[in-house]
Formats: sequence, structure tokens, C-alpha cells
Amino acid sequence: MTDLAIRNYRAVFISDIHLGTKGCQAELLLDFIRHMECETLYLVGDIIDGWKLRSGWHWPQAHNDVVQKILRMARKGVNVIYVPGNHDDRVREFVGVHFGGVVVARDAIHETADGKRFLVLHGDEFDGVVQHARWLAFVGDYAYRALIATNTLFNRVRRRMGFGYWSLSAFLKTKVKNALQFVENFEAAVADEARRRGVDGVICGHIHKAEMRDIDGIAYINDGDWVESCSALVEHHDGSLEILHWAKLRSWSAIDRTIRLVEPAPEPEALPTPAAA
Repeated sequence: MTDLAIRNYRAVFISDIHLGTKGCQAELLLDFIRHMECETLYLVGDIIDGWKLRSGWHWPQAHNDVVQKILRMARKGVNVIYVPGNHDDRVREFVGVHFGGVVVARDAIHETADGKRFLVLHGDEFDGVVQHARWLAFVGDYAYRALIATNTLFNRVRRRMGFGYWSLSAFLKTKVKNALQFVENFEAAVADEARRRGVDGVICGHIHKAEMRDIDGIAYINDGDWVESCSALVEHHDGSLEILHWAKLRSWSAIDRTIRLVEPAPEPEALPTPAAA
């Protein structure tokens, strides 16, 4: 896909952006945002990586541009709903509050155009390591960021050689039996929660694995991430749902051309103060 046509959706779901980390694919996300319009945008957790920012500041202009783009969408009338995750868990203290039109919610129920109801949550509540061995989660996060750093360098070389994005870390996860079992257990637990809530399905993030499948009558959908999968879930106006793998749809040359065509980014605006919803 090399055209620059704007695509209009009823709803868009993105998660696990991990702004503040070197592995964040902010340029790919900005390219996606520039080429889509929607009525509702769900931020399904781990948008800003508070874990990483506590140990060191990394905030290039592209990360700031992502925040400003989202705030601008909210000002223009898009319903922006922020469901925090474990890496931005401090935001959970502001549930029921809105920041410049961005509403913070513990979780949400989304009803599609064709009447199906989906529970929207990040999913870390169903990760036993995060909930019961937080220290191990931090160790795992450190090792994961080291792998992502390698992945970033790897793709930098691929980009210079004219090749598209490819996730080394996602490839390795598919080869590790324990990782596959963890994913299966997570998916089953999240689907069980949707069943308990009496909804048709669940939309989540957390495990960085875009997926759409049926689990014993419950529609399980994971919108992926913007570190490995570079994916988003979109709802079309007829209620149908689709996972877009943006890195596969767009070439780096097309993204570079878009960056040259757009106007220079304006000066950063002051972050809005919270207000009661």
C-alpha cells in the first residue's frame, strides 16, 4: 500500500505503544494515525512506559508527536478512551477523570455497529507474573528491552538496505514452548472474564501478539502492539473487525515520503490539566 488515502473507521483500538522506550515504533504509529479517521479511539494500555521512564529519560520528538496527535483527535471530537495497563498503571489513579477530552477508564464495554458487545481491557490482571511476582516481571522487562534494542538495530540495517520491518523478538517467541503456553493460558483467562461479564468477546493487549479467534464461543481479539507487531484493531462501519499489520502494509520508503510531505510539527502544547468526567 503506497497511496496516501485516508481510511475512515467507526472505532480504532491500539495498545502497547511503550512511549519512552527505544523499541517504540513511533514513526510507524504516526504514519498510521495520519492515514486514518475514526469516531472512537481506544488506548488499551501501556501507552507510556512508566517502568522505563523511572530508570532513564528517553523521549524523542516522534514520541511527543504521538501524544499531541492523540490530544488533537480528542479536541476535534473523537471519543478517546484510555484504559491503562501495567506499564502506565499510575494512570489508574485517575479513573473517571479526563485529560483534554481523553477519558481514563479501568475497562470499557464497546458495542459494535452490528450489536456485539466487547469487554475492552489491557489484560495484565490475568498475567500471573505481573500480579504475583512483580520483581520477576521487572527482570523479564529488562531482558525484553535488551531483545527489543537488538531488534531495533536489526531493523535499522534492514531499512538502510531497503527491506521492510521484521520482528526478531516476535519470531523468537513463536519458537519457545513456554512462551506459547503462557499465551494460551492468558487468552483462555481473558476469554473466561468476558464470559463472566456476559459479553460477546474481549479486546485486549499486553502480550504483544495480535490475534483474532474464537475461544469456546467468545471472540478473543488482541490488537497487538507498536513495538513488535505494529498492529491495530479497527472496526468498520458495518461492525466488522479487522487487525491491520501496519508495518506489512506500509514500506519505509512510503513512510519517509509521508514525513517529508507533512508540515513541520508545531511547538508542543501544554499538557491539559485533569478534570472530573
